[in-house]
Amino acid sequence: MAEVLFYHLERQPLEAALPGLLQRSLDRGWRAVVKVGSEERLDALNAHLWSYDDSSFLPHGAASDGNAEKQPVFLTTSDDNPNAATVRFLVDGAEAAELSGYDRTVFMFDAGDDEAVTRSREAWKAARAGGHDATYWRQDENGRWSKQG
Repeated sequence: MAEVLFYHLERQPLEAALPGLLQRSLDRGWRAVVKVGSEERLDALNAHLWSYDDSSFLPHGAASDGNAEKQPVFLTTSDDNPNAATVRFLVDGAEAAELSGYDRTVFMFDAGDDEAVTRSREAWKAARAGGHDATYWRQDENGRWSKQG
């Protein structure tokens, strides 16, 4: 069964939290696919990942960039996995048809969005009912993620 992680964004927006988690995935030798809720957010996130930190580089791409199979991190609005990722991130309201096909699925949801919180609770119940190892993560005052459940 897949590992399913739920990251509750309370202290940072997605744009601040996602790059660090993607970098940790790459540091572990994993490839990642990020499913975004809309094309507009995909374009904004794609641009943000190029410029979020002047001192680092996060290699990534989307369909518009071509060479999907060569991208360590691939951004999409669909359920495709063209870069053979083992980790899937679901952000900005994106949902998963099913949780199979990846070693790890990461749901990131905004604490200030009641609909996102409700969707995440439903996804948590579905993951647990499906026998997946589901964990819940929150940021502490120092910005570090800690496992809560």
